[in-house]
Amino acid sequence: MIGKLAGAFGTAALLFLAPVCAVAQAQAEAADNARGGIDAAASPSFDLDIRAPQPLRGLLERHLDLRRYREVSDLDDAELSRLVRMADEEVRELAATLGYFTPEVKITRERGPRPTIVVEVNPGQPTAINEVMIEFEGDIARSEEADAMRQREGIRGDWRLPVGRPFTQSAWDDAKAAAVQQLLARRYPAGRISYSLADIDAPAHRARLGLRLDSGPLFRLGPMQVSGVERYNPVLVPRIARLPVGSIYDRERILQAQLRLASSGYFDSAFILVDPQSDPQATPVQVTVREAPLQKVVLGVGLTTDSGPRASIEHIHNRVPGIGWRAVSKLQIDRKTPFVQSELTGIPDESGWRWAGLARAERLDDGSLVTHGQRLRFGRLRNEEHIDRNVYVQYDRATVQTTEGAPVTAADSGAGSALSANYVWTGRYFDSLTFPTRGHGLGLELGGGVTLGGDRSVFQRTVFRGLFLHPLTQGRLQLRAEAGAVVARSDARVPSTQLFRTGGDTTVRGYAFREIGVALPGGQTGPGRYMMVGSMEWQKPIRWGGRPTEFESVAFVDAGGVADRVSDIRLSTGVGAGVRWKSPVGPVQADIAYGVKSKKVRLHMSVGFSF
Repeated sequence: MIGKLAGAFGTAALLFLAPVCAVAQAQAEAADNARGGIDAAASPSFDLDIRAPQPLRGLLERHLDLRRYREVSDLDDAELSRLVRMADEEVRELAATLGYFTPEVKITRERGPRPTIVVEVNPGQPTAINEVMIEFEGDIARSEEADAMRQREGIRGDWRLPVGRPFTQSAWDDAKAAAVQQLLARRYPAGRISYSLADIDAPAHRARLGLRLDSGPLFRLGPMQVSGVERYNPVLVPRIARLPVGSIYDRERILQAQLRLASSGYFDSAFILVDPQSDPQATPVQVTVREAPLQKVVLGVGLTTDSGPRASIEHIHNRVPGIGWRAVSKLQIDRKTPFVQSELTGIPDESGWRWAGLARAERLDDGSLVTHGQRLRFGRLRNEEHIDRNVYVQYDRATVQTTEGAPVTAADSGAGSALSANYVWTGRYFDSLTFPTRGHGLGLELGGGVTLGGDRSVFQRTVFRGLFLHPLTQGRLQLRAEAGAVVARSDARVPSTQLFRTGGDTTVRGYAFREIGVALPGGQTGPGRYMMVGSMEWQKPIRWGGRPTEFESVAFVDAGGVADRVSDIRLSTGVGAGVRWKSPVGPVQADIAYGVKSKKVRLHMSVGFSF
């Protein structure tokens, strides 16, 4: 009885387990089939061997349909034959984009465990440009103005596919786009291409290019439409932007106006739009600004090899109650040149001039002499596209303490006070004010006044500065010069803030901050009435993988001297090398310099470009 029950139970168990096993076997077979499908999909249906010179080979490998269809697992023989037939025409079309219009193409199919498609291409002789015809229509074709004539000749002269160059489709497209951009940059924002043709003579390997640019009408700026101004005087935008009604459209001037608005301190951002579909005789200038906060505090820390660690706090008030002027007050603490200063500037008038006032107290530690200076200034200034002007009356006062050696006279140390009238002119003609690579800058300071301490004496002060950047081969040459003179009686007590000393990071490298001056009794160094500084610097981009990086190598020679008489000037020379980094906040420079006279090696570091 037990055996029968066991047999019955075993039969039931087998009947119960049979479907389960069948399901498990089916799942295993499905998994095996799936794995086989994956392997089949991962395995190419044929191999592709492209034999052609670069860059044609790379172009074919990226764009041939054969490359994509290799991954189709169920590709049959008929479909593969069709792809091979189509590939011949496709190869010829792709070769034509690189200027090869008569290539020899041979496509064969080699048998094996897996078929191999061999594409052999002899591109032949490249097609070269033998004629270029650039024509104009619209106002630019009719205008006899010198500016329009220069624009026409500039487009023709800067054409990127001149006679003799190889023809490629991408070069042809780029050349047309560049010509249109030159047309749109000035006078004609509605310009366009009205006709273009690349006439290819394939057997002769020659190409004739034709391009006609339609400038449309000349555009003049109309009234300014400003949005986004709520807390500040609405006249600020047009007076800072300086885009007068009736002026000719110039994209670069509009970009500069945007930068002036954004950097004025009154606005965090600015966007200017001129609609080419509007009235060309007086197209509205649409300006959208986002106002900066009425007040803000800026904290700063830094480090220079001249003055060591530095900390500062700056308070800005964009509309001082009662007068509406902008006030910038700053306290800076460092080892050599701590100061406190407050500057007030008014709203520019219609001609761009604005009133300004300044009060400053500073301490200059030159090592052997410590100068406490105070300055009051009031005048007018004007900042234009390339030129800054400043006319002001200034009061200077300086008291000097000796920290070592024998005491010196007030005339020698620069202790005294004076009242002067001054004119400062600065011209900047660089390709960039942040990272200049070419151009020049010139500066001139003219001042005259009278000393107020002891016997009053009349004096005259002149300073000239120049900076020149000129590209040469793969780098550039930078020449820097500065000269200053104070003409007065020998016993006149001209304050040291009007006199000269030099040496340090941005003047004569290889020497300490303001180390170069007039030798005084007791071994001290004091300020002098005449100064000469010159520098020659070779700058070359550092390349990596054949491409220029954000770093540059530098080699330089600096020289400078200070004396109370021109004939007594003896130049102190520094030589060295360094590196520049184009950082987001401006150029960062690190230089190692050897002072020939001081016989010391010094590290000099600074941030930013200024002139």
